Amino acid sequence: MTEPRWAGRRPRILVTNDDGVTAPGIRVLERIAAEVGEAVYTVAPELNHSGAGHSLTLRRPLRVHEVGENRWCVDGTPTDCVMLGLQHVLEKERIDLVLSGINHGANLADDVTYSGTVAAAMEATLLRVPAIALSQVCEDQASLRWDTAERLGAEIVRRCLGFAWPGDVLLNVNLPDRAPDDVRGIRITRQGKRKFGDELVERLDPRGEPYVWIGGLTKGDEIPPEDTDLHAVASGFASVTPIHMDMTHRPSQKALEAIFRG
Repeated sequence: MTEPRWAGRRPRILVTNDDGVTAPGIRVLERIAAEVGEAVYTVAPELNHSGAGHSLTLRRPLRVHEVGENRWCVDGTPTDCVMLGLQHVLEKERIDLVLSGINHGANLADDVTYSGTVAAAMEATLLRVPAIALSQVCEDQASLRWDTAERLGAEIVRRCLGFAWPGDVLLNVNLPDRAPDDVRGIRITRQGKRKFGDELVERLDPRGEPYVWIGGLTKGDEIPPEDTDLHAVASGFASVTPIHMDMTHRPSQKALEAIFRG
């Protein structure tokens, strides 16, 4: 670990998301970035790309449109936005930190493999820029607690600025579905596990052709371990999880080396 690249000054921040450039969560994140940053730039998808994961657009050209002062949208994925933002739109601006979100809903446990919000932070990490993904957990999609996201998100980002960032780690933040004064604190957690339900709903369209909706998560009956992101948020805490980009399983690597040796 080394000193953060913004040591001694405020960072220059790129803001992005997967819910789209007009989503309310990105406006919250821009205000947080303005509180802690020296300069703030936004490069976000033109449309919602929730669940896009770490997908990259390779088979068609991408278009970038300026939509406001220091704000651009891209007709592509969150990964596209970070790549173009850091290496094209803002290549001369010396971006220090990428903030992704604030997502409209949780990105806990296995969600990180599907999440466009987390994928944007992953892309920044691959491009050697520190990154934080932020999500606001909610039971009712119609009434998100953006006040919790704004107050607690700002505190978490500010405190994370003192982190000596490893080159292959991003931070995944989930804020609980509680009023700001009811949040019990902040926990540093590990990524949990939860089962995706078999909620595939088949229906017929007006022409009589079948189609399938992929449903939501099955919460299950198991109580998650206390050191996980799932347990922290369910208990009313904000969760901060360091995610490691190197997915190599070292014990298996050693076992396979023994098998193939010789």
